[in-house]
Order: sequence, then structure tokens, then C-alpha cells
Amino acid sequence: MTATGAPPMATAEPTVESVAARIELQGAVNVRDIGGYRTYDGAKVKSGKAIRSDSLEKLTDSDVQKLGGLNLKAVVDLRTPAEVQFMGADKVPAGVQTVARPIDDTGLFQQMMAAIQSRDPQKQEQLLGNGKAEEIMGRVYTSFLSADSRAKFGQTIRDLAATDRATLYHCTSGKDRTGWLTYVVLRAVGVPESTARQDYLLSNQYRAAADAKLRDQVKQAGLMQNPDLLIPLQEVRDQYLDTAIDAMEQAYGDFGKFLTQGLGLDGGTLVQLRKNLVS
Repeated sequence: MTATGAPPMATAEPTVESVAARIELQGAVNVRDIGGYRTYDGAKVKSGKAIRSDSLEKLTDSDVQKLGGLNLKAVVDLRTPAEVQFMGADKVPAGVQTVARPIDDTGLFQQMMAAIQSRDPQKQEQLLGNGKAEEIMGRVYTSFLSADSRAKFGQTIRDLAATDRATLYHCTSGKDRTGWLTYVVLRAVGVPESTARQDYLLSNQYRAAADAKLRDQVKQAGLMQNPDLLIPLQEVRDQYLDTAIDAMEQAYGDFGKFLTQGLGLDGGTLVQLRKNLVS
């Protein structure tokens, strides 16, 4: 059901993968225009409005040039200062506004780096093995409902509603903070929950090669004997998304109340978001 209670349409839909418009870049692997998805009432999310991404610090000159052709108004960086310091600042086209809007990852990035850099297989097993990595991810997704995170997610949605140009938003891997935000935006404009969930899960496909390469690199460098311990931190999973949804429903009752009470979005903003993102 949508926030307005509309029933789903009984029509066969194309697969999410065939709809998702991946933007091929050399320096980022999880970049997608979220346009193309159908809403409950048969409308379609517009392309060229909202772009989800992983971090942009490794973009090549040609990547930046390609982004320059997307009519971007702003790039919203959801990474923490520690992530930006370690990885580097975004590379964006000239004239595009950059917005630092850090959303706490509950120490995920630093915990992952500390585990890798310890070079201690026993310590790595203690930190990440036997479901510990999944517990770390559970805390990350629960934290999306904190007051600070809700304020920043809400502001980013207001940004999407307020401009007729494209907005790109991203975190480090483009899968958790970015994935939750995209899930919320798609549902807010009337895309079925199952479709929004499939979009969230697509990150596993687009990140698979880069994530496997990282695991191989840390093993070859002698940093980890068992780099597969990192897999739960690298993936998105239904159970992670469900953790955030359960916390949302426990706090607000339903998705509509989460939008208004949790994210502070008034009716006018939600109408403008739909008008801006859906044709």
C-alpha cells in the first residue's frame, strides 16, 4: 500500500534491473538515475532528477565531464568527516553546488578499517565473525531513525522537491545511507514497496566486482587471512532494510506518518516532490 492507501496495479512490470539507468563511470561503480520506475497509478518516475551514487573522489576527468552533462544542481555528500578525510573530497563538475551533510554510520567505516589494519586474524574474527558484522549493520540501519539522521534525510528530500534540475546524493559505497534514502524517496512518490526494495538490492550486483577486488587486495597485502569476513559489511540485505523499516513502524506506525512526523515533510513538500519527480 502507498501512504495514500492506493492498491497496487495488477500489471506485469519490467524487471527493476532493466529499468534502472546505470550511469557508467570509471571512478565509481554504483551510480544510477532512479528514474523509470512505475508508480501505483501508472505514472513514471522522471529521469534526470535524482541520481544515487557511491563516493566521487576517484572520478576521472572524463567521468567529471560526463556528470557535467547531467544538468546537476547539487551533489549531496552523506559521508562522515572521517570517511572524507580518508578517501578524499568529491570531484564534481564546475558550477555544481557541493553540500556536506554527514549522516552518522555508527562507526562502520572506522570499525572496518580498524579490523583490516589490525592484521590480526583472531581479532578480525572476534570483531566480524559469528554474526558480529551483521550486528554492526543492524546498528547502522537502526541509526537511520535517530533525530540527526532523520533531519538530514528529510532535508535532502526537500532539496529533491525544490529544484527542477538534477540532484546527486551519495555516501561511501552508495548502498546503505544512499539506499535507505532512495527507498524512502521512491515510496514517497508512489513506487510500490517491492520495487523500491529491489532497487535497494541492486547495489549487490553493481558493487560485486569492486567488493571482490577489495577482498582480494587485503588478502594479497597480508592484511586478512579471511577477507570473506567483510562480506556482510559490503552487501545490502533484506534483513538490513527490514531493521530500519521495523524501527520506523515501531516509532511512527506507518510510512505516511514517518514522512510527516519523522522526516518533517509537510503535505505541500510531498506534493511538490511528486510533481518534480513523477510524470
